[in-house]
Amino acid sequence: MTVPSMMQAVEISEAGGPEVLKSCTRPTPEIKAGEILIKVAAAGVNRPDCLQRAGLYPAPKDASDLPGLEVAGEVVGVGANVHQWEIGDKVCALTPGGGYAEYCMAPAGHALPWPKDYDAVKAAALPETFFTVWTNVFDRVGLQAGETLLVHGGSSGIGTTAIQLAKAFGAKIIITAGSDKKCDFCKELGADLTLNYKTQDWEAEVQSATDGKGVNVIFDMVGAPYMQKNLNCLAVEGRYALLAFLKGPKAELNMTRVLTDRLTITGSTLRPQSIDAKNKIANRLYERVWPLLNSGKVKPIIHSTFSLEEADKAHALMESSDHMGKIILKI
Repeated sequence: MTVPSMMQAVEISEAGGPEVLKSCTRPTPEIKAGEILIKVAAAGVNRPDCLQRAGLYPAPKDASDLPGLEVAGEVVGVGANVHQWEIGDKVCALTPGGGYAEYCMAPAGHALPWPKDYDAVKAAALPETFFTVWTNVFDRVGLQAGETLLVHGGSSGIGTTAIQLAKAFGAKIIITAGSDKKCDFCKELGADLTLNYKTQDWEAEVQSATDGKGVNVIFDMVGAPYMQKNLNCLAVEGRYALLAFLKGPKAELNMTRVLTDRLTITGSTLRPQSIDAKNKIANRLYERVWPLLNSGKVKPIIHSTFSLEEADKAHALMESSDHMGKIILKI
């Protein structure tokens, strides 16, 4: 396959709202040792893309300034020292940026094969979400079978993935979401208890559901207004994993229970982590999660798809929080 020297892409013309996303023509990326070049068929839309567009989450110095942290497509170029991929392989990949384009580079170790019977849209919904959930919920805080996990934002792409993986590995799941419709949706995915945070006191409901003992693990992307309530809802030796601060990063907390009940508070983001760290996450996903995807026991939930040129509409939907599951761009 001949790879053109120029490609179509969507760039951030300036910091601002969805309307600052503009179609453009860019040079096709040149791959380096250890990298692959992917002809993109679909790209996932994620909250970090929106933050980058707003000027709040700049790309690393060595990464593309184009948004897009996950893609699916066909390998059309292989750099030196890459042995696991060949031209023509169908892969999905976690990228350092640049996914909103016809071609995208990715470290070879951050790519995984399409699961059985998947198309590009389903495959593109996997990397960012599954890397994030696995590293936070399973690697960092070690959710175990028989434990209870509380997930805030249960109907999001992250939330729907966390529900399914926690269920597949034998945990109980409580979620919060912003409507009865979203709660019902999460119930169908396997959540044991769903709480509408707009109409229910979720802290009191969690305490009641656990007979006052609390939950073992909390996975939170809300931040400030939930932090103290989360600490109150943790069981002895409970673990609190922070993913994002959609409602702010600052809160005044009473940390007494962190000491007396041996609580753990941790957090992480993917993008700043080293290539090797993300290679290891990819390997664990292939060993532990890809069999579940191949069997259909776990699957990505797709809310809607847009063309690349409609990236602004995709971002507007993401920021409205009206979606349930993943938003995908088809290239």
